[in-house]
Order: sequence, then structure tokens, then C-alpha cells
Amino acid sequence: MVQEEIAAVVIGRNEGQRLIDCLTSVKSNSNVKCMIYVDSGSTDGSPQRAERLGACVVTLNTDQPFTAARARNEGAAALRQLRPDIQLIQFIDGDCELDSNWLRTAAAFISQRDHLAAVCGRRRERHPSVSVYNRLCDMEWDTPVGEASACGGDSLMRAHAFNVVGGFRAQLIAGEEPELCLRLREKGWKIWRLDTEMTRHDAAITRFGQWWFRATRFGYGMTEVLRLHWHSPFVVWKTELVRVIFWGGALPALIGIGALMHPAVLATALIYPLQVCRIATARGPTSTDSWAYALFVTLAKFAELQGVLKFYWRGLRRKSVEWIEYK
Repeated sequence: MVQEEIAAVVIGRNEGQRLIDCLTSVKSNSNVKCMIYVDSGSTDGSPQRAERLGACVVTLNTDQPFTAARARNEGAAALRQLRPDIQLIQFIDGDCELDSNWLRTAAAFISQRDHLAAVCGRRRERHPSVSVYNRLCDMEWDTPVGEASACGGDSLMRAHAFNVVGGFRAQLIAGEEPELCLRLREKGWKIWRLDTEMTRHDAAITRFGQWWFRATRFGYGMTEVLRLHWHSPFVVWKTELVRVIFWGGALPALIGIGALMHPAVLATALIYPLQVCRIATARGPTSTDSWAYALFVTLAKFAELQGVLKFYWRGLRRKSVEWIEYK
């Protein structure tokens, strides 16, 4: 069987050495016939480094807000001009390294299954021991193998399917991958998660504030995607939004109001540590990772609610989208 040719679209902003490692891992893969790097306003010389490593560089102008979705779209557009014959696109973030065996395995899998629009594998955190936040990222990316509702920022995508649905929604600051996958699934395409190593990611989250902003961004993106596709049978995150509103907003408000009537109601707040214990026990009570996951997934409801409220507040004030960075 003749394997379809692959191009890589890499996006980045001030990634420094991480970008060099990323592009080197892509360039060393013989399956990649063309490499596009899209830069979103870097000030560390990233475009020049990418050019030296053989990438075709696209520098985003500032007439529109920077988003990862916009960067990937413009990279795909540049690819269509350079190599319209390319059938598969490996999207990868500039803070990731590509596993040397991924493209061979993924391309063979998707090429034999015409109904697949995208395949993804196991993204791992490069330095999980540096901080609890990095470990949380690594746990987050350990998703079930098989048919999936969505892929992440790193995935091998069929160019035809990507073009048919118009690519990513450029204005989304988060949740752009599930939103694209939703539209692909509405058109009859499937998304698949392989039990194969794909990329190594450097989250570089060492402070609580970084983690909080990341969770806030998720809440914002989740809300925007739900607003766009609330009535779609393929929509994701409805249950998650209900949980965020309940645990992050409604329950604290009820406890606060009740405490004004009688201080004993404050004891109801013990439901939060009980929730942490329930989640940790379900994941394995002897694992420290289970307790870390349980604690932060509970805390995240407050950060995610902030993102939900930020989305609606900006809508009321008619403010334009603004990239939420955590690095």
C-alpha cells in the first residue's frame, strides 16, 4: 500500500528551546514532506529559528486577536498553497515533541479507514515530577482508547475533512478542537484515539496562578462551544457545565445564604472535602495522584465558573475575544 503524504503544521509563541525541539522532532521524521510554522507574535526570535530548521514560516499579523485556532487555520491555508496534494496534516503545538513512531502508525491506521477524519495518540507531559500541575496535565491526557468525541491540539487529520468543514473557528480561545470534531462528526466523520505514543508536552506550569488561568480558559471555551452548539446531538460538556455551576456557584451561594439565617449551615461546606474523598477513593485511595487529582478537579470548578462568567460578562459588554495565557 502506498502511504499518503504528510505535512506538519506547528504553532507557537515564545516557546524558545521547546520550539527547536519540536521542529527537530518533526523534521527528523521521514514521513513529513512539508513543515509549516505559524508564529503568534513571538519576541524571542522563534520565526528565525524555524526558518533555519527548514520550516516555511507564517507570521500572524495583529489585525485580529491571536488564537491557536486561527494559527492552525492559517498554517493549513499556507499548506494548501504550497502543497495542495498533501492528504494528511499533523497539527502539533510548539511546546511538544513528536514521537518517532507516531506518524508511521497513525498514517497507516487512518489511510485504511476512509470514515476517519482524525486520529490522536497518547500525549505525555515531559516533566511530570516538576510540579503537581504538570502531573495533572499528564493525567488529563490519559484518555480512553477507541472512538472518541474529540482530539486535542496534537492530531493527524485528513486534509479533505478539515477543508470540507472550514477548519477551526478562528475566534475560539479554547475548546477549538472539540468544536471542530463536533462539526466533523455531524458530517459523518469519526475521531479515533490510538493506544500509541504521540507527543511529549512541556506544560511548564509551576505556579498555582498558571493552573488557575488554564482552568479559567477551559471554562470560557466550554461555555462558548456550548452556546454555539447547544442543540447539536454531538455537543459535549453539557454535564460539565451543570457541575461547574452547581459546585462552583450555586452550592456556595446556598451555603452563604443559609449561614446568614443560622451559622450551623456552614457545616454544609464539609461536602467539599467529602467530594474530594469520594473522587480519590474511586480512582484508588492509596495513590497520591488520586488525591491530587480529586483536590484540584474540585477546586477547578471555581476557576471554570470564573471562565463561564467571564464569557457572559464580555458578551454583555460586547468586548472582543482576548487570549488567556497561563505560561
